[in-house]
Amino acid sequence: MEMAKKVVKKKQPVSDRTVWTLRLVTSDVCERCKSQCARGIRYMTAMREPGAVGRGVPCILTRVKK
Repeated sequence: MEMAKKVVKKKQPVSDRTVWTLRLVTSDVCERCKSQCARGIRYMTAMREPGAVGRGVPCILTRVKK
């Protein structure tokens, strides 16, 4: 009685896999967002402080393939 062999899928090389990137958005984009996330809300409150300098926050809703 022979046992069945397990079929192993070959993994794609790291260079061929899909890479997801998040776009950086500023606080004004976060304020207009219909489904605000915790990260965006935290960023908006930080930007409301006087003298705050922000470079944006990665938005999960603007995920794109590269």
